[in-house]
Amino acid sequence: MRKYALLSLVLLTSSPALAWIPKLDDSTAKNVIDAAYGRRDTLPTYLTDDLTVQDGKFKSGDVVKVFDGGDTCLSDWLSAPTAFDKSGSRPASLTLSGQADQLSFQAADARNSFKNLTAADALKDSASRLPDGQIRLDLVVAGLGDLKQRAAYLVRLKGPDGKLLAPVKSSYVNDWKADASGKQGGTLVYYFEPQKNGINANDKVDILVRTEAASNCAYAVNFDLGQFY
Repeated sequence: MRKYALLSLVLLTSSPALAWIPKLDDSTAKNVIDAAYGRRDTLPTYLTDDLTVQDGKFKSGDVVKVFDGGDTCLSDWLSAPTAFDKSGSRPASLTLSGQADQLSFQAADARNSFKNLTAADALKDSASRLPDGQIRLDLVVAGLGDLKQRAAYLVRLKGPDGKLLAPVKSSYVNDWKADASGKQGGTLVYYFEPQKNGINANDKVDILVRTEAASNCAYAVNFDLGQFY
C-alpha cells in the first residue's frame, strides 16, 4: 500500500486548473498517465492531512477543530495522543482522492508490467475503478480495541451550506494489524457523492469524525477540494 504524504509539487504550466475531477476527462487522464510514465512532473491526485502528534501539534498543522464535545476533546488528544485505554482510538491520517488517483495506480501497474496505457483505454473503465461523482476517503486509525469496533466509527462530509452527507459505501483496507499492546491499527474507507449535496469541485469541506469511544467528542478536519485532481 502506498504511504500517503502531504503534497508539495511543482506543476507544469500545461496542467489544467487544479480542482477535484468528479469524472475524468481526456486531458486529465493523459496528464496522469504521462506522470506515471515519467513524461512529466507528478500530479497531485490526492490530499492528506497527517494527524499524528509531534511536540503537542498535528504534523499537518492546525487542521483539526472540535465539532462537538468541547475544547478538552482536542487538548486531551494533543497532550496524550496514544492514551488509547483512556480515550479510545485516534485518527492518524485522512486522505481524499478521486478517479485521477485510481488512474495513477492503474498507470503505474501498466508501466511496471511493461505495457502502454492510453488515455482512451483508461477512460473506458474509469467508472469501474471509482464511479463518476464519487470521492474516496481513506481514514487511518490507531489504537482500536478490536476489529469489531471499526463499524462504530461515524464519518460525515460537511459542505459549505452546513448539511451533513453520509457515505454511500464503506469498507476496509486489508492492512489491519495489532501493535505490541494488542491495539489494532489500519485503514477505514468511505465513499461520498459530494455533488449530490451541492458541493462544488473546488469547495472547502469538513470531514467530521466520531470514533468508537462512548464520548461526545467529534472532530472536523478541513480539506480544500481545489488542491488535487
